[in-house]
Amino acid sequence: MKSLHGAVLTALQETDPLRKAALARGIYPDLLADAEPVPYMRVTCPGRPERPQLVPPAELVQRKVSSKEGRAALLHAIAHIEFNAINLALDAVHRFRDMPADYVADWLQVAREEALHFSLLREHLRTLGYDYGDFPAHDGLWDMAVKTADDVLVRMALVPRILEARGLDATPPIRGKFAGAGDKRACEILDIILRDEIGHVQIGNRWFHWCCAQRGLEPVATFVQLLRDYDAPAFRGALNYPARLEAGFTDDELALIESLKI
Repeated sequence: MKSLHGAVLTALQETDPLRKAALARGIYPDLLADAEPVPYMRVTCPGRPERPQLVPPAELVQRKVSSKEGRAALLHAIAHIEFNAINLALDAVHRFRDMPADYVADWLQVAREEALHFSLLREHLRTLGYDYGDFPAHDGLWDMAVKTADDVLVRMALVPRILEARGLDATPPIRGKFAGAGDKRACEILDIILRDEIGHVQIGNRWFHWCCAQRGLEPVATFVQLLRDYDAPAFRGALNYPARLEAGFTDDELALIESLKI
């Protein structure tokens, strides 16, 4: 039997998207925790398929969701985010091994739910005559994973609290586009994603504040400093206040984020 970290590493290195999702959905901490341990291996790039082609964000073509191709392209973009989010959650477990058992359980839950999201999106994408890999994509999420690879506090501050939290803001207007195009199934999937992503950001908030408490750091001041030190992406657009509050952001933090928007 593989150890928990052996199973996580196998899923992280898997290149086939469907197999990766299936592996991630099968990892539970209580099933594998007592098996033979596996030494840590630094993963600089997770397993991924040859397609989609990865390009700079500026090279991605924006299509109108009024067409089937446009809806497929937007679904593909979201599916790519969810695929990367599987790797991010697995990496959070594999990389930061000194964290408590609750941390491991939290991020395995995130990995399972991101795998479900990817699977649902791919299935719906196929009903439109397309598949994952048919459109170009960018690698921004994993780029931030590399930048935050050496410190769990930095990872918790800048991945779930910035990049993933953006999904809380972006999902409602995207859902509106699909609703306007009459795509009921896409709306149903986005409702599931938004519900689960609130929990994922909440997990990131929980462990960021835990790390700050362990090191005697003030969370808001630490967050501001990390934004500067790591040249984090700027905040844009309207904030989803109800979702962010439910996800564990404080009023002070939301006021700060609002002041940093450009």
